[in-house]
Amino acid sequence: MADADPNAGAPFDPSDLAHPEFTPDPSASREEMEALQREIAAVARFEDDHGLLPERIALDSPFEIGSGLPSATQRTLVPEGSGDAGPIVVGIDQAFRGGGGASGTDDGSGESISAAVAIRDGRVIEYAHAVTPLSIPYIPGLLAFREGGPILAALDALSVEPDLLVLDGSGRIHYREAGIATHIGVIHDVPSIGVAKSLLCGDPDEPIDGRPAGWRTPIRADRSMSTVAEDEPVVGYAYQSRQYPNARTINPLYVSPGHRVSPSTAVDLIEALCAGYKLPEPTRLADASADAVTHGSR
Repeated sequence: MADADPNAGAPFDPSDLAHPEFTPDPSASREEMEALQREIAAVARFEDDHGLLPERIALDSPFEIGSGLPSATQRTLVPEGSGDAGPIVVGIDQAFRGGGGASGTDDGSGESISAAVAIRDGRVIEYAHAVTPLSIPYIPGLLAFREGGPILAALDALSVEPDLLVLDGSGRIHYREAGIATHIGVIHDVPSIGVAKSLLCGDPDEPIDGRPAGWRTPIRADRSMSTVAEDEPVVGYAYQSRQYPNARTINPLYVSPGHRVSPSTAVDLIEALCAGYKLPEPTRLADASADAVTHGSR
């Protein structure tokens, strides 16, 4: 599925996945896609099942990308095998070229550039990407069937095993509790978090406008989320990662658990990964990496 670029990796083998039966098929009917998402939501776990601590992944300062992406190094701040190396956090984002952009001309054609960036102990340790053809346009609620295959190919190109996946998109904040972060997290059976810039569904407990940096409020299921049990209404958080002190115009992020992470822990982990910009550093770097591949600078 990946292109001939040696840095992009070989086509991924679904048999290597924890749940290959959930591999997204863009040729499926809408009814089949939605049925698969319900199956995924039934398997997903929206409670903590990991050893991740915010302080072990926290970043004190943002990566400098103004003059290019930071070099990747396999060195960590502690010797490999010592037991003290921090978790590997992988950020995933995409860019498009051809007819697949998000500018209103999306006809499902063109190419998707999926980028994965692995961070450990405050350093970038690996970049990977995959370039694949797009086959369907963006459909709200079915993002994984458009972008899931390219993301799986980029993840397969990594040589390291992620401890946490951070994706640009929703997790449990989704009509069927199976946004792209849940879909990919369940397929790999890896803790995952979705970080979206807009709210697909659900209702914030409080108004979001003009909130200071560090503010958060729960997102509760609304009537469009028919699969959420009545006693589990909190599906994520609105989190204000950054704000301008004199003109509060930046909207919050919408953070939701993808798999094996609770809503409250998900927002704590994302707060630790934000280092001065709106986006958490893993997806900010993945976005820059995908753009670099798109424009031929990587």
